[in-house]
Amino acid sequence: MTPELERATLRAVAWRIVPFIGLLYVLNILDRANVGFARLSMQADLGLSQAAFDLGYGMFYLGYLLFEVPSNLLMKRLGARIWIARIMITWGLVSAATMFARDVWTFYALRILLGVAEAGFFPGIIYYLSNWFPDRERAKMTAFFMLAIGVSNVLGNPISGGIMDHFHGVSGLAGWQWLFLLEGLPTVLVGVAVLFYLNDAPRDARWLADDRREWLIQRMAEEDRLRRQHHGPDRWQAMLQARVWLLIAIYFTVAVGSNAGGAYFPTLVKKQFPDTTNLQIGLLTALPHLCAIVAMSLVGIRSDRTGERRWHLAGSALAAALGWSVVAWGPSPLLAMIGLCLAQAGMMSMLPVFWTLPSVFLSGTAAAGGIALINSVANIGGFFAASILGQFGLWAMAGILFAGAILAAAVIRGSFLSPEKVKNRYE
Repeated sequence: MTPELERATLRAVAWRIVPFIGLLYVLNILDRANVGFARLSMQADLGLSQAAFDLGYGMFYLGYLLFEVPSNLLMKRLGARIWIARIMITWGLVSAATMFARDVWTFYALRILLGVAEAGFFPGIIYYLSNWFPDRERAKMTAFFMLAIGVSNVLGNPISGGIMDHFHGVSGLAGWQWLFLLEGLPTVLVGVAVLFYLNDAPRDARWLADDRREWLIQRMAEEDRLRRQHHGPDRWQAMLQARVWLLIAIYFTVAVGSNAGGAYFPTLVKKQFPDTTNLQIGLLTALPHLCAIVAMSLVGIRSDRTGERRWHLAGSALAAALGWSVVAWGPSPLLAMIGLCLAQAGMMSMLPVFWTLPSVFLSGTAAAGGIALINSVANIGGFFAASILGQFGLWAMAGILFAGAILAAAVIRGSFLSPEKVKNRYE
């Protein structure tokens, strides 16, 4: 192995995989979050109260939580290519079908079905990245992949607003109905493309030169050996470790904050700027996500460069808590927008650092199941997020993210094999 071979291999893998799975995640976020934009007129059209619509937003997580772990274990058995394609095709169809919601019960049923269809996508991608990138590269690559959250909202919010403004009444359909249809069907087409583009593991990467492929296979196998040696064997019981449940508690706070933001950002912006059109609301709502793109890139790169995880995670949570506090206090629309930008930047900056931690001490089946367990149990927060913000207000968001900062600070450095330690074992 030479440094040149290592850099060339990781660069080739990054350019091949990360932009494509980033596109998948853009569509994922768009199809999951567009209901927050649709509520600007959908709630009134269906005759739903704010509490009923908030509950419907959270209903997504009923199906999602029940099928998350089984879905990720099936992906490990069947292969990422087939399973991710299946997830995308089914969730695209269900998302488009949300245009047929007619009352509270059809709305709830479609939201639950969307959760069932999408279950396993995000933890599956995190597990997939852990099979392709060494530990000390993972926060950066996870950050680049998760830029899709910001990109989806920066592009998707104005597009959603434009669809609702300009397609309303076309063929007798409301703007929110066209929103679900036009943003759901592209997911189905890209899902089919997954079958022809992705590879399950480095051993299948015929697009890599032989020496690069062999180096990557050996490097990932050696990291897996060190992980088992340092943290124990690959057993499903590893999912029950206290470290896993600490991560669940931390991620719960992010799930509440980010899902509440997804459900209410357009409404909060509309409240601050009541005379704006849907398109203008979309443009204003894109600003916090644009800030998040910059922040999470810088935090992910710096965390990998320094090998430090705990304080990057805690600091990001603290910034999010401060941002929500500014929104709650905000005496002017300008300060409220600054608070939304800081809150979103902080919450999103937590994610690339956070998702390096499970795969550091879990491997094989334990990693596939453990990552899915963290995502599914913690996303109970997503079920209640919109209702928490709707009933208890913005200060509740600030308090929850502050609790996340305290929990992140409780992460014991010795409990996680840091990227720097991995690096030293190879030098």
